[in-house]
Order: sequence, then C-alpha cells, then structure tokens
Amino acid sequence: MRRRFGLCVLMISLCLALAACGGGASDAEQLALDIRGEYLAMEGCTAQLVLTADYGQRVYEYGLALEYRREGESVLTVTSPEAVAGVTGRLRDGSGYLEYDGVWVETGPLDDSGMSPMEAVPVLLRYATEGFIAECAMETYGQDTALRVICRDPEGQAGEGQECSLWFDPDSHVLLQGELSQDGFTVIRCIFSQFQMM
Repeated sequence: MRRRFGLCVLMISLCLALAACGGGASDAEQLALDIRGEYLAMEGCTAQLVLTADYGQRVYEYGLALEYRREGESVLTVTSPEAVAGVTGRLRDGSGYLEYDGVWVETGPLDDSGMSPMEAVPVLLRYATEGFIAECAMETYGQDTALRVICRDPEGQAGEGQECSLWFDPDSHVLLQGELSQDGFTVIRCIFSQFQMM
C-alpha cells in the first residue's frame, strides 16, 4: 500500500512538473523530471556542504556533514568554523534542536516563515521532490555544465516570495548547490560535495 501511495505521489508530481514546464518537455525539462523521480525514490542522502546564511546585517558560513533521512532523524554536524565544530543539529518530524556542551549557534529565523539555517537542507530537498518547477535550463557551472531548476509558487513571479534554485550534475544527478531566496534576496546558499543518495 505504501509503495502504491509513493508511486501515486511520484506520478502526480511529474504531471504537475510537466504542466509547469509547458506541454512537450525539452531535454532540460525531461532531465529535471528524471532527477525528481530519483529524489522521490531515495530514502536519504549523505553529503558535505558549506552553508551560508545571510541575515542582512550578519552573514554566517558553516561547514556541515549531512546525514539526511526522509523518515526518521536527520543529523547535521558542524565541521567549521573550528570554534563550533562538533555542534550537532538533529531534525525529526519538523522540529529540531542543537546539542553540544552549551555552545550556541545562530539558528534564528531567516524569513517571515520562520525557517532557520538548520532547516535549510530539508527545505531544499523538499523543493527537489515537490516544488513547482517554474524554470529549468542547462547552464555553465564553474568549468562544467549543470541543470538549474527554479521552483516557486505557481502564481508567483520571479523575485517575489520564496524561491528555490537547485543545480544538479546532468550525468550523476547529484545536487551541487541550492539557494533559497526571499523577495529576490538570497538568504541561504548550500554548496554540496560528496553527495550520495541512499
């Protein structure tokens, strides 16, 4: 029964994504749909990442080790800066907490929705599997080419409200980078390495 429900969700998501990209899917649109299907099927992932949180007046950058589980507990462990290395964030069922010998890490809300940097990776992965695909195209990414997928409210315009941009390797389909913006201002940037799906 659970598998049927998962397939149903996958088919609905793919149909909505096709509608978003307009009638016949281009190569980039088809690749975006293929990647979405893989991310819907994965149980979790591991990765190293650099997360930049921009509060406007303050900008924080953290190195993190990620162990994400779609169901159950996800763990983010700070690897840098050295002063807070070892601080661990645990996320489960939409709530989370930090743990380490009384060391405090900025996790206040970044936007009006109350999202904190600790929740950024699950939000990015939710957009990868459920977000309304407003745009997708192949573009230059460093020395290579990547698929960029932009998700936003189906009724929204570019630069309005919350928007998510995701960059995927077109061959391996791994997530390379994700950004969350609010009204055109990037509040979170995550650059991934050693990304592995489970």
